[in-house]
Amino acid sequence: MAQDVLCEVSNCVHNRDGKQCLAEKIFVVSHKGEKAHNSEETDCKTFEPQGL
Repeated sequence: MAQDVLCEVSNCVHNRDGKQCLAEKIFVVSHKGEKAHNSEETDCKTFEPQGL
């Protein structure tokens, strides 16, 4: 299991220093159902914008 999860989404509440995700769990989904063919077909559902 990955020890460090990197993230460039600087406005996420889980982001530290604009590069590392501090969420307890990461939830990634596919746009195409169970199987994605590339990273563009996926999204991080763990994202929460800052300031809400």
